[in-house]
Amino acid sequence: MRKMKVLLLLAVAAVLAAAGSAAAADVALTSVGQSPDAMMVRVVMKRLGIESDYRPLMKAEELGEGKVLVVVVGGSSKGLGAAGIDKDDEVARAGALLEKARADGRKILVMHVGGEGRRGTLSDLFIEAVAGFADSLIVVDGGDGDGIFTRLAEPRKTPILSAPNVKGTDAPIKTVLSEWGVL
Repeated sequence: MRKMKVLLLLAVAAVLAAAGSAAAADVALTSVGQSPDAMMVRVVMKRLGIESDYRPLMKAEELGEGKVLVVVVGGSSKGLGAAGIDKDDEVARAGALLEKARADGRKILVMHVGGEGRRGTLSDLFIEAVAGFADSLIVVDGGDGDGIFTRLAEPRKTPILSAPNVKGTDAPIKTVLSEWGVL
C-alpha cells in the first residue's frame, strides 16, 4: 500500500512538472532591435508567474511549440553591435520569425516599452517591420505620440493597449495572455 502511495505521488509530481514545462513553452519572447527592453518585459512576466522561452536573437527555426510570440521592439545600435548584427540582418531575422509564427497560427504580441525616449530612426525601422504582424500591441505612454502604432494597427484593426511605464505593462500583458488562453 505504501508503495502505491509513493508511486501515485511520483505520478502527480510528474504531471505537475510537465504542466509547468508546457506553460513555459506557451510564450516565446524576443527582442527586435536588441535594446534591453525585452529583458525588462521578461522580469515583468516572471513577476506575473509567466515563464517564457527568452532568446534575444530567436530565429524562426528556434520558435518551438508555444502559443504566443512576444516581440519587444526598440532599437539599440550598441545592442546590435554586441550581437554582431546590423539593422538589415535584424529586420530579416524578425521578418522570418514573424512569418513562421503567423504560418504556425501563433498569436503575436508586439510591445514597445521604451516610450518616446526610445523612438527615433533606428527604432522606427524595427517598428515598421514588426507592428503589422501583431494580433495585439502594448505601447507605453508617449511611445505612440506621432501615431506610428495607430497607423500600423489600423489595417488589421489590431488593438493597442497602453501602460504608464514598463512596470505598468503587467495589467495589459495579463489581459492579452488571458484572452489568448495562456493564463
